[in-house]
Amino acid sequence: MTQVLALIASPRKLGNCEIMAKAIAGHIPQPSHTRFLRLHDFRIKPCLGCYRCLFKDQRCIIDDDLGIILEALSDADALIVAAPTYFLGANGMLKLFLDRGLSFYGRGDRLWNKPAVGVGIAGIPGKEGATLLGIEGFLKLTLCRIKALRMVYGALPGEIFLNEGNRCLAADLGRALLGPEPRPASPGCPVCGGTTFQFLSAGNVRCMVCSNAGSLESTPGGPVVRIAPGEHEFFRSTRDARAHETWLRQMKQRFFEHKKELKQISKAFRGDWDWVKPPVKDTH
Repeated sequence: MTQVLALIASPRKLGNCEIMAKAIAGHIPQPSHTRFLRLHDFRIKPCLGCYRCLFKDQRCIIDDDLGIILEALSDADALIVAAPTYFLGANGMLKLFLDRGLSFYGRGDRLWNKPAVGVGIAGIPGKEGATLLGIEGFLKLTLCRIKALRMVYGALPGEIFLNEGNRCLAADLGRALLGPEPRPASPGCPVCGGTTFQFLSAGNVRCMVCSNAGSLESTPGGPVVRIAPGEHEFFRSTRDARAHETWLRQMKQRFFEHKKELKQISKAFRGDWDWVKPPVKDTH
């Protein structure tokens, strides 16, 4: 039986994200069991940028619940992610968790290539901003294989299913999770499959997922994006991921090689600066 994890990035209990995730899980035709995880139930602290999780036992030194979530992700065979829109982007808990991604490398083999579907929820059509892009980046950087991504709209808890079309969309996502591989989107990035682009000068574009640049061309069959892989990819294959991990570890050696000049640069910015500080808590 396939073990599915539904990761909910909304603080609302029985909100639209939870309802949609449960509807998707209920439409998986293959034998499966779904566990649900609400990110807001866990203590997730910001990354310290210390790189210690890349060395020794490859575990983060921060004392919080990250390991519980990573273990649930590692144990799952497939993933559903649902995130609400907060001010033109996915709820910040998704990014807060993803910012701890250096510690994912210790579990890379267990995370790699899980099929996944993602859904974003927004209250106002067209005002979702970068929500779907955030979910797409999350799934790519947790090394998943994206089967489908969709936006749905509804502000009040349960409102998404006042629209019968959204029930059909949930069913489609449930079938897609463990179903056949989807056809590549057109126009889509030929490197990572992304469908969000930054338009540069002279018909050039940059993929907002993998950050590679190329061109957008008009053809009789429709627009075509031509982008080649860069020299440093880190989620297209396990080999790429390992190469990125090695590059990160080499930062330690680079620091020691340039330690003296780096400290001189930092020293020039020491001194008395005007900082806004939180109030001192009374411990009595």
